[in-house]
Amino acid sequence: MTHQTELSPTTAKRLELGEANISQYQAIIFDCDGTLADSMPAHYLSWVATLEPYGIHLSEDRFYAMGGWPTAKVTAELAREQGILLDIDQVVQDKEHRFLDYISTIQPIGPTVDIARQWHGKLPLAVATGGLPDVCARILAAIEIDQLFNTVVTCADVVRHKPDPDIFLEAANRLGVSPQKCLAFEDTEPGLIAATGAGMDVIDVRTYYRPRRIT
Repeated sequence: MTHQTELSPTTAKRLELGEANISQYQAIIFDCDGTLADSMPAHYLSWVATLEPYGIHLSEDRFYAMGGWPTAKVTAELAREQGILLDIDQVVQDKEHRFLDYISTIQPIGPTVDIARQWHGKLPLAVATGGLPDVCARILAAIEIDQLFNTVVTCADVVRHKPDPDIFLEAANRLGVSPQKCLAFEDTEPGLIAATGAGMDVIDVRTYYRPRRIT
């Protein structure tokens, strides 16, 4: 469960891939969707299909702005904004079930996966994702990198989610490495805030990769 620690003032930096001397870190922590896996289009399509019967609109721009949020939080926020009462748990189940229909379309994000493969066995590696455990496991298996990581932390493992730092702190705790000695990879603003808030330098995946757009 969540590792609690007092956060000291941090000098954590946002970096581009070419700026990072990875050998100076003691662990690497990766987000999953949009960072290791180009799964965001699949997630968007499954959201649209799930929300359509309820009359809830979700634009692709809004979807990316909510990147890193757990499914239940996205559902609750959209329902609140559009004034619609929903069974949140049922919508979450429906959305994740529909996502499986698109899992075969998911591709690895080459530069990030190359880093994970290069440092596997040399540094401890973790995944820190706002996704659900089973969905994350299926994504990692689909792009054949599920054996690279020492631990996977999901939304089920923490109470506070990105942009709070808890998920990155929990990953560092499981790896037995100080957060300040970890390098993170992220692709969303909430994720970048969470990683730097944990005291980690973070590489912004958006500086070298943009997901495929549906609209």
